[in-house]
Amino acid sequence: MSIPDLIRTKRDGGVLSDEDIRTFIRAVTSGSVQDCQTGAMLMAIWQQGMNEAETETLTRAMMSSGEVLSWPTEWAGLVVDKHSTGGVGDKISLVLAPALAACGCKVPMISGRGLGHTGGTLDKLESIPGFNVYQSAVQIMDLLTSVGCCIVGQTETLVPADRVLYAMRDATSTVDSLPLITASIISKKGAESLSALVLDVKVGRAALFEDLDAARALACSLVNVGNRLGMRTGAVLSNMDAVIGRCAGNSLEVMEALETLKGNGPDDLMELVTTLGGVLLLMNGLVYDLSEGRKQISDAVIGGTALSKFQAMMESQGVAKEVTRALCSAHTDYYSILGKSKYQMELATPTDGVVLDVNGLALAEVLRKLGAGRSKVGEPVNHCVGAELLVSLGQRVQRGASWMRLHYGDQAPTPDQINRLKNALVLGSDGDTQRTHTLVKELLLPPQEHTG
Repeated sequence: MSIPDLIRTKRDGGVLSDEDIRTFIRAVTSGSVQDCQTGAMLMAIWQQGMNEAETETLTRAMMSSGEVLSWPTEWAGLVVDKHSTGGVGDKISLVLAPALAACGCKVPMISGRGLGHTGGTLDKLESIPGFNVYQSAVQIMDLLTSVGCCIVGQTETLVPADRVLYAMRDATSTVDSLPLITASIISKKGAESLSALVLDVKVGRAALFEDLDAARALACSLVNVGNRLGMRTGAVLSNMDAVIGRCAGNSLEVMEALETLKGNGPDDLMELVTTLGGVLLLMNGLVYDLSEGRKQISDAVIGGTALSKFQAMMESQGVAKEVTRALCSAHTDYYSILGKSKYQMELATPTDGVVLDVNGLALAEVLRKLGAGRSKVGEPVNHCVGAELLVSLGQRVQRGASWMRLHYGDQAPTPDQINRLKNALVLGSDGDTQRTHTLVKELLLPPQEHTG
């Protein structure tokens, strides 16, 4: 059928055949389809949805639209990755990738940039002087051979169909389509030829889905398609209301990740790192239960082997040795290496009370407008803009105590933005219900198989 015929079929609620879907993706990849036709098809999918078979075929077609990575046979069962649906203060990858490498895994972590209120792992790493996120397939192989992990951007030849559709989804307001999200995420991970994949599906006011049922539906779709593509795939549903850890903003999050790798990480950050890592070790049969997997990841972080892997990864991706040594030393002046914002401002608590909540979405949206994030693909970011939380949930504070330190540049916060930040803090009394530090809500895992 012609492209207009395919659009009409889906628009009218019909089911696209495997060949229909492959025809559309070939046209997208070659550029032979008009933008208006691509947008029309995306809107038809958004309106009518796709069944499981259509979603799987779409994912496979996108995965096969470009290069598919391959690994040595001796790495079978060891190549793993993690994907997050986006959060505030989400520096999990910076700790998890080297921790998994320290446990013997190979981690070709292909990450993205921040868009909207969510931060991007590549933006965080580029706050480290010299860090090069652009690596070819050959260089990725060398990094995994020598270090065991890398964190890189998507190559030009990896899933090119997704590059087109991802940008078009934003322009056509079809970002929240379940089959389109599933195909976008799983096609890229499938092209990495992974043994196992864990998905951190965020749920809450600062997540793509605020409702638990909607987040669970996305997690199930991702897990089902991932497993059908041959990757052992599981998901962790985690809370995304407040900032993960204490810091939000690119260079500040790198500092917090480094402190975590030195054994000084906040409890909520370590909970996610050990759970996600433990799930991967369990799915690959490297441990017999989740608690043992979590312990191995924790030991790699607390014991310093993960920090050594992170240092080796930085050096292999372009950072000078004197910089990596300084960043990984016990007493580091992080600002002298990563830079410091031109201005800082502390916000004071308006009254005595107990910290019940901090609205991570409000915080992230203000930081984005101050330059920490971007509204459109390609916009520059100010790596030094960010915020440090000086209090934790459940902490009793006195009126006038500083609860947040804002880092900003020449673009000063407006009175309205300052008010929004002030309103992000919720105080109450000891008997009031407060949000918990615990982030993990549910686990969705495939049947367990032991290989070792």
